[in-house]
Amino acid sequence: MLVVNCKNYPGMASAPLEMLADTATKIANRYNVRIALAPPLHMAGLLARYPVKVLAQHVDVAAMGATTGYVVPEMLREAGIDGAIINHSERRVGSNTIYRTIRRLRGFGLMSVVCAKDAAESAVYAKMGPDFVAVEPPDLIGTGNSVSTYRPSLISDAAKSVKQAHTRTRLLCGAGIVTADDVSRCIELGSQGILVASGVIKARDPEKTLSDLAKAMA
Repeated sequence: MLVVNCKNYPGMASAPLEMLADTATKIANRYNVRIALAPPLHMAGLLARYPVKVLAQHVDVAAMGATTGYVVPEMLREAGIDGAIINHSERRVGSNTIYRTIRRLRGFGLMSVVCAKDAAESAVYAKMGPDFVAVEPPDLIGTGNSVSTYRPSLISDAAKSVKQAHTRTRLLCGAGIVTADDVSRCIELGSQGILVASGVIKARDPEKTLSDLAKAMA
């Protein structure tokens, strides 16, 4: 799976987001690759009508009801959102919260993508049984210096750790991925998908970049 985290980058208003969803839908069909978009949280429901998967950038384990300011799984499901990213390096939470969040999401049939900073964390989180663990060394995020070039052993170590930890969990990798060669190398090292952000959202030609990344995965 190819996950595009839109973060809160400028320009992520309704029209650009819908254009990105249209583009992602075409590219996913062209290369038979699953693509998921993680738009700014307040815009996530806007993309629910598109065939691409839609992920919340964060979710809380608070109860539904009188819990002001929290993003709860029940509301994600009602909005047609497919799952959530958990523990991104820019929104870290504790291990107990990660475990409880995975269970809550699974209880509603929602996808969980748990971020980890290294192979050791990848193994710990994979044992909790999320759908995906995304390994991303924080110091390479947004740099354009691909993890597949600068930390290749991290990917291969994480792939081995995740496989041993849980049979249902698949590995994604991210940080600095901007080219098709980066993607190909990630797959060769054992990743089953990628998590990107600025490499697509801030690219000069986002459609071409996304197409190149998807083609490399295919």
